[in-house]
Amino acid sequence: MNTKTLTNRAISVVDQYLNFKVGTAVCSVPYFNNKTVKIRAALAVNGGKGGPKEIFEETEALLVKVHATIDSVTSESLQKLLTDNNLGIDCSAFAYYVLNAESQELGKGSLDKHTIFVNCHGLIGKLRCSLRPIENCDVSTLAHDKNSRVISIKEITPGDIITMLGDGDIQILPNDRDHILVIHQVEYQNFIPYRLHYSHAVAYPEDGIYGTGIKQGIIEITDVSKQITEQLWTENGRQGNANRIFGRAQKSKTEIRRLRWLK
Repeated sequence: MNTKTLTNRAISVVDQYLNFKVGTAVCSVPYFNNKTVKIRAALAVNGGKGGPKEIFEETEALLVKVHATIDSVTSESLQKLLTDNNLGIDCSAFAYYVLNAESQELGKGSLDKHTIFVNCHGLIGKLRCSLRPIENCDVSTLAHDKNSRVISIKEITPGDIITMLGDGDIQILPNDRDHILVIHQVEYQNFIPYRLHYSHAVAYPEDGIYGTGIKQGIIEITDVSKQITEQLWTENGRQGNANRIFGRAQKSKTEIRRLRWLK
């Protein structure tokens, strides 16, 4: 049996979102999608696109504003502070920061140097994308054939992604959006993947207002010849129809992909 993970640099980024620390308080950075809330001209950190350092600095500024000290913050109050002030991360930005760290650590450079922004058109659009790459690198961009390629289960390594896109032939609920998971660890048996560990930013109805954020799950490969949606998905102890992200994957155009410049 053999196990591979993302580079330490990329794993650190996952941890900074999953276990966001301010003083002794720890919580997950909440999920936030600016397309839903529609904050006009939002800064990256207030629009679900901020990096851990930006979110920390904005949190410090908020504490000063409310006359609170870092030492007085509890994990519960930190989660509430972040959520109430729209300091969160969406699924594509989370993937971007993790994959950007992986790309840089592997000596491939930053993602924006490689990414083809397929949804940015015209001179103004291209300028916007060059100035704000993270805000314009959505799931459909990462899942585009110009930026990534479909791979089989046998090929999976850490740093690969699972993308879920709406499709004209698939009935998607109105509130469903494109989604992305990042594979952060793979366990192999006889050189074949048999257990995938993934991370993603998400908000489930049962999370309520203050329970959203970074989630992790496991996909057990029961038959390597079958599709990824035919394997055993477990998240928060839930499987089958009780596992919301598995249900989402079944309703979507779900693919395992690899960024073209990473491997």
